[in-house]
Amino acid sequence: MGMQEDLYRLVEWADKWQMQFNVSKCKVMHVGKKNPKHPYYMSSSGLKSVEVDKDLGISVTSDLKCSQQCEYVYSKANRVMAMIRRTITYNEPRIMLSL
Repeated sequence: MGMQEDLYRLVEWADKWQMQFNVSKCKVMHVGKKNPKHPYYMSSSGLKSVEVDKDLGISVTSDLKCSQQCEYVYSKANRVMAMIRRTITYNEPRIMLSL
């Protein structure tokens, strides 16, 4: 059984229990270089194919590398450090370390 058949069964189950999917928010990510990248459908609507998606604050890429997530976290940490430097005038090492 393939992925498309599983999606059909999932939509059928959701219809039976009156729990509709918001298909416009559903996406497909093709993982791996040799993935044939088939199109997938839910409720006769095509699912959008993405290379990067964010879930629970973590960026996941189709190549499963963490470089994009590391860049995001690094950038956010730099912004927080810059805000601390701008707002804290009394920069005792003990206080700065705890911040």
